[in-house]
Amino acid sequence: MRYKNNIGPQVRRRRYALGWSQSDLATKLQLAGFDTSRSGVSKIEARLSYVDDKTMLYLSEVLRVPVQELFPARTPGNRIHEFMEKLETTRF
Repeated sequence: MRYKNNIGPQVRRRRYALGWSQSDLATKLQLAGFDTSRSGVSKIEARLSYVDDKTMLYLSEVLRVPVQELFPARTPGNRIHEFMEKLETTRF
């Protein structure tokens, strides 16, 4: 299965740390101006839906973490950081 986002597990961890249910997070996102539901949050956490920049900014704001903390930690087998470093050094 190919995942559609890289931030789902971190969203779930942060939500748990805050003691919120998926419904709580969905409600807080709605109050911030982002249209979603409990099932939308579930799909993000399960990595079954794409997450665009706007969604990431709303999640960052509501979860009270910098956007960078929504990305996976750097580990030896985690190739996303290699890819991002390559993008930063490549000039278009």
